Amino acid sequence: MSTTDNARPGLTHSAVGRFGRSPLGWLLVGVLGVAAVSAVTSGGPPVLAAVGAVAAVAVYWAVVRFVAHRPTPEIGRDRAGRRALLGGVVGFGFIAVSMIAVLSEFSFAPGTGDAVPVVASILAVSLGAAVTEELLFRGLALQALERLFGSWVALATTALLFGALHLANPGATVWSSLAIAVEAGVLLGAAFLVTRSLWFVVGLHLAWNATVALLGLPVSGHPSSGLLTATPTGPTLVTGGDFGIEASVVPVVVALLLAVPMLVTAHRRGRLVPRRRPADVP
Repeated sequence: MSTTDNARPGLTHSAVGRFGRSPLGWLLVGVLGVAAVSAVTSGGPPVLAAVGAVAAVAVYWAVVRFVAHRPTPEIGRDRAGRRALLGGVVGFGFIAVSMIAVLSEFSFAPGTGDAVPVVASILAVSLGAAVTEELLFRGLALQALERLFGSWVALATTALLFGALHLANPGATVWSSLAIAVEAGVLLGAAFLVTRSLWFVVGLHLAWNATVALLGLPVSGHPSSGLLTATPTGPTLVTGGDFGIEASVVPVVVALLLAVPMLVTAHRRGRLVPRRRPADVP
């Protein structure tokens, strides 16, 4: 065997290591890992979704620490509960304000299930969805892209991608996907950029989904059996129709009223990554 042949394994190992430490490398590994956990734990009993959320966080931590070789302050345990609770208050308030504005365009009736199992099931499923989606989009995609192109490009790209992926949901339209891109993509992205905490964003996302589901409204097109049964009676642009309140124009406006001050605050606090030249990318 020649000297060149002896060098190849080391060179290959070094190249793999460099790719893993690059933003695209750890993004790819992380997405595959978290998506695999989601695929295994989704579609089963609600408690499995909660277990999947814990497993997804563990996979995310392992990828960031051992593939990207960087710390994980965004999922640090310090004040994690407080940040998640604060995010939950914002998420609940977001839906509450949106629903109050369009309350006259719905009729409500009591749900048919027992309260405790209904609430427990909705919270478990909402937790699994919120954790998985936030790890993928704000934890991995947004942070990888902002290291390559800066925070503004990363925010716009992940928002549009988040909205586009919801085109596959029941009752989805181009409008509903644009609405999701603003409400979820921009608002949740802004919430992460201003706090740099995934716990805050998970709390916001969880409370948002759970509140919608408990009201008996579809969550991004998926029907919910909540504490109430909601029937839209007004125009689709106001109620969101079969897709749910997220396709209403009202929460789009409310989301922007929340996101813009968050982004202004993030800029003032120096938490936005400027656009980088290729030579500056770590």
